[in-house]
Amino acid sequence: MKTDPARSGSAASPFPVHEPARDLPVEAERLADVIICGGGPAGVAAALAAARTGARTVLLEAHGCLGGIWTSGLLGWVIDGADKPGIMREIIAELDRRGARRLRVAGGRSFACDVEQMKLLLEDMVLAAGIRVQLHTRVAAALRDPQAPGRVAALLTESKSGRQAWAARCFVDATGDGDLAAQAGCGFDFGRPGSPGETQPMSLIALVTGVRMQEIEPFVGGGLNEPKKRLLAELRRAGLTPSYAAPTLFPMRDDLFAFMANHEYGASGLDAAQVTLATLRARAEVHRLVAGLRSLGGPWSGLRIVATAEQIGVREGRRIRALYTVNRDDLVNGVRHEDAVCRSTFGIDVHSTTAAARERPCDPANTTRTQPYDIPLRALIAADADNLLLAGRCIGGDFEAHSSYRVTGNAVALGQGAGVAAALAARSGQSPRALAWPAVRAALEALDRPAPVS
Repeated sequence: MKTDPARSGSAASPFPVHEPARDLPVEAERLADVIICGGGPAGVAAALAAARTGARTVLLEAHGCLGGIWTSGLLGWVIDGADKPGIMREIIAELDRRGARRLRVAGGRSFACDVEQMKLLLEDMVLAAGIRVQLHTRVAAALRDPQAPGRVAALLTESKSGRQAWAARCFVDATGDGDLAAQAGCGFDFGRPGSPGETQPMSLIALVTGVRMQEIEPFVGGGLNEPKKRLLAELRRAGLTPSYAAPTLFPMRDDLFAFMANHEYGASGLDAAQVTLATLRARAEVHRLVAGLRSLGGPWSGLRIVATAEQIGVREGRRIRALYTVNRDDLVNGVRHEDAVCRSTFGIDVHSTTAAARERPCDPANTTRTQPYDIPLRALIAADADNLLLAGRCIGGDFEAHSSYRVTGNAVALGQGAGVAAALAARSGQSPRALAWPAVRAALEALDRPAPVS
């Protein structure tokens, strides 16, 4: 008697699963000039820039809020955010108006913020711009135009509404991992050259409370090294060695802090099973570390976890091949480009990629002396699709350059550039690569006049 493998628990399947073909309508509300996939810092900026440049804009986000790693990931630490014109400047001004910005280092270029206020602020900005937002929606496939195979014609999403089709003149991949571009068949690079699959580790952040700033101030420092060393010594005094040798406390508001003290090595951000295991391990470690600090008593006696992030922080995914590849030499030489959409001041920041190096939180590459450098619009234009732009950490770049431009202050500027170019391309019927730079520059300059936010 034959048994059903699905019922018997067997891992083997004697048959492939065939999904029947079907036609999906593109309803009017799912037709746009520009569609942005991913509502993190880069995606929100791209949507705002596209809408304010006159495009009918749709923003799709897999999680239940906008902000990505800032909000779903609880990373209330913005790196390289100051001195960025346009939307980043507007976000900073609004955070200040709402009393939601805290510790500032590196001449104010990096700062801590209240993640719940950031969540609300981004939603306010997007709604005020007239953008159609759909949360809880993940891109599942990209379809090329059969009449013009160089173009992406539509994308498919999965959500509680089932499978839906969306169409636009131009698309922006702001998924972080380059999901849309990969689904569209674009080439990409992944991990450290010469070491396939070796990527920067993931980290899970927790919000903690029950401590007083004046009592733990020596251990709070955001990007500063000495507070991290003191916090590591405290954890070791509790008999614990965190997987990240530079544990960090970021001030959010009053007695609320973000705590980052773990590295998940060897997990691919492109594999859901691996991301799941990394998340489970990281969450368990965070609880052990907090319990250990609490056991020390004194200023730590009331320490407790308010929440752990729903989204683990993935530092590295696909680097989509673009018309230009941002590279290590650009950082070393402080390269300038006429078509610059972002100036990054953050250096090479490769977190150690293997558990064997856990006592050394960062990579030897980080000793490279760098200068502020430009990221050109060409690095945001996918090489293998005529109407696809890239925003955030999935732009064209090499392994070391990626470790610099991946931070969220740069992501906002990159999203802004991609959104403007997408809107201009959609309105003119041109490919983004055919746009005249003076027109793009003028549209970017127009964004430096903040729009009202209620």
